[in-house]
Amino acid sequence: MYAVIMAGGRGERFWPLSRREKPKQFLPLLGHRSMLQLTADRLKGLLGPEDIYVVTDISYRELVQEQLPQLDPSHIICEYCGRDTAAAAGLAAVYIQGRDPQSIMLVLPADHFIADQEAFQKTIRVAASLAEGGEWVLTIGIKPNRPETGYGYIQQGEFRQKIEGIDVYKTQAFHEKPDQETALAYLASNTYLWNSGIFVWRSDLFLDLIARYLPQLDKGLHFIARNLGSEMEQDIIKEVYEKLPKISIDYGIMEKCNQVLVIPAFFAWDDVGSWAALERYRQADPRGNILESKGVFVDTSQCMVYSPKRVVATLGVEGLIIVDNQDSLLVCSKDRAQEIKQVVEALKVAGYQDLI
Repeated sequence: MYAVIMAGGRGERFWPLSRREKPKQFLPLLGHRSMLQLTADRLKGLLGPEDIYVVTDISYRELVQEQLPQLDPSHIICEYCGRDTAAAAGLAAVYIQGRDPQSIMLVLPADHFIADQEAFQKTIRVAASLAEGGEWVLTIGIKPNRPETGYGYIQQGEFRQKIEGIDVYKTQAFHEKPDQETALAYLASNTYLWNSGIFVWRSDLFLDLIARYLPQLDKGLHFIARNLGSEMEQDIIKEVYEKLPKISIDYGIMEKCNQVLVIPAFFAWDDVGSWAALERYRQADPRGNILESKGVFVDTSQCMVYSPKRVVATLGVEGLIIVDNQDSLLVCSKDRAQEIKQVVEALKVAGYQDLI
């Protein structure tokens, strides 16, 4: 089995701390190690560094090498532009197929938090055992504990089997991020799981599914595969990649495929997708405030302040996220934290390219 860590995102919902030159996955949001490093740490005992690949933007190659020096530089697969997860995983599959035609791929995002490494690894081993035959794609679902509107969902289908105490189900459907009312219905039904974005499959099966559902992507990947190892390899990837369709694994393949099994995870998981998500890992005061800086709250409730350098004082406010990064300041209603990408887009339009 080979792990493919997807580390090319921009992390825009963590602006202004997450920037284009050093996005969220390279930041130590939950301790002293970055999210990417924590993801690689999670694989220790399951895989060696020789079986781990990272797919990232070409501009982050040195950051990956710096943070994961145990990886061979050839295992850092670089994209020359963002084409979403189907292309990124497809490019990795092409490399891994060249090394091992019947390889199993574990695909996982670089910026998630998982509390129980032992339970995670047991789940992945079970998934790999089911993927080994080349018939099934496995995905990991998370049992929801709140009506979350920031995640996609997997509708759980018929029970298939139990392996080592772990239940396995057929997936009935994948669903995009819901509105609040729909999320409440999903929670009440007890048959919907959060989509973790973690997949296990045989690399040849995945490439077959790309050929079936995404023929334009398949054509480009075949051209890249024919040129791997040549002097023109990187030039070919650069030329072909920007012409590939920009589409996610979920939308491009999973929503159409009837060969998907889901394992409901029994470990704690969080995609730490926005500033509001950090509240779950910080100690709040009696009024629900979190202060990551020097400062004071006066007549303030349910606010989060992140300001490593400057003192921040609040008066008479409620439900705000305030982030001071010295050259920029974010003031955001907590219930709009998932929409910070709109701020980043507005900054681009206004000409503040140097701040994003």
